[in-house]
Amino acid sequence: MGLAYLIFLSSGLFLGWSLGANDVSNIFGAAVGSKMLKFKTAAVIASVFIILGAVYGGAGTTQTLMKLGDVNALAGSFMVALSAAVTVSFMARSGLTTSTSQAIVGGIIGWNLYAGKATDMAVLLKIILSWAACPFLAGLIAIGLYVILKKIINKIHLHILRQDQYLRIGLILSGAFCTYALGANNIANVMGVFVDSAPFSAINTALLKLDSTQILFLLGAIAISAGIWTYSQKVMATIGSHIMKMSPFVAFIVVLSQAVVLFLFSSSALRDGLHALSLPAIPLVPVSSTQAVIGAILGIGLLKGGRGINWGIAGRIVGGWFTTPLMTMIICFVSLFFLENVFKQVVCLP
Repeated sequence: MGLAYLIFLSSGLFLGWSLGANDVSNIFGAAVGSKMLKFKTAAVIASVFIILGAVYGGAGTTQTLMKLGDVNALAGSFMVALSAAVTVSFMARSGLTTSTSQAIVGGIIGWNLYAGKATDMAVLLKIILSWAACPFLAGLIAIGLYVILKKIINKIHLHILRQDQYLRIGLILSGAFCTYALGANNIANVMGVFVDSAPFSAINTALLKLDSTQILFLLGAIAISAGIWTYSQKVMATIGSHIMKMSPFVAFIVVLSQAVVLFLFSSSALRDGLHALSLPAIPLVPVSSTQAVIGAILGIGLLKGGRGINWGIAGRIVGGWFTTPLMTMIICFVSLFFLENVFKQVVCLP
């Protein structure tokens, strides 16, 4: 692997770091904010399962993202990822969680515009519709889980200490499931534009078998883990307590709801199973864990009458969902001009 490739890949690793700093707060912010889990415990669980999800479940959403725009030059891939990383890290420094999915899509569209390539509108529409469905689906799942599990808990009359113990275990298990699903769903955002140029040789031993793409995803997942450990606590505070104060039970519902949503949009097995039954399949699309967690929180908040929701912060986050792809698209387009004309790099091929 050449030095030039490592330099260009650095932007994808930076984006992975930004995703870890930003998106994992969507999973464990509720648990940490409700004091049910310590930050270090959450970081260990997230790091392990995000790597497993990325390496062994990330192929499906990557294929969808690559159809949106064929970024066919390594320098172009570098700038697409860097533009997304700059946007996401800026939001994270402001203490606001945003969507890496929306950022990378904005970057790809910016590259398409600069390169004079057509954006696949059918794929873009599929992605946008999935983004629109994501928070509503998470909210509905959260409301359903809350009502059902609340009735079960009230019926069996668990002692408060036993209930606390079960909720803590539930947060750990649902958090592990959710970080696995996040790795599977969102590694495409981090490394998808580098797949075609990956120079790695496959690893094939008795203990470990990884192809070139999986090795690339492993590097991206390690970068995500670095972001978790170094910068995610601040955003966890926003998600965990500032939007709406959450009990441990509500925190568990929020984590489980977004886990289900991320899994639905990243499971190749589920898609194939629905196809086999001649049922409409859920598209394999990188969706926003941000939208999923906000949808779940607001769903439960509205179920309770909406009085405990900080609508100001919620509104600022929702506003970021619209500005993120636009900001990334502009940054990418302008930066590609300088990369090609000042630094004399090939950013697109005919």
